[in-house]
Amino acid sequence: MMRGMGNMNSMMKQMQKMQKQMQAAQEELLEKTVEGTAGGGMVTVVINGNKQVLEVKIKEDVVDPDDIEMLQDLVMAATNDALKKIEELTMSTMGQFTKGLNLPGGLF
Repeated sequence: MMRGMGNMNSMMKQMQKMQKQMQAAQEELLEKTVEGTAGGGMVTVVINGNKQVLEVKIKEDVVDPDDIEMLQDLVMAATNDALKKIEELTMSTMGQFTKGLNLPGGLF
């Protein structure tokens, strides 16, 4: 019966270690930034790991007062590109902790 307790303690220590590693990885993700672009780099959006927009850059050539819709579409496309990239970064970073766990709902 004592042997089972040793295995349980070992498993608990491993879980605590993994939890600390996950927390460190999450904190590291929050410090990262990614750029999303649209229109061949005419619009660039920079977001952080917390999915906050930090910067929007628009090249002068794309600003046409007669075609505001195109500019709006480019800003939206660049933002979506950045969000997709941060999601992929999050999945690759945090996915290492959930490999093989078969979690429901696509967590991480």
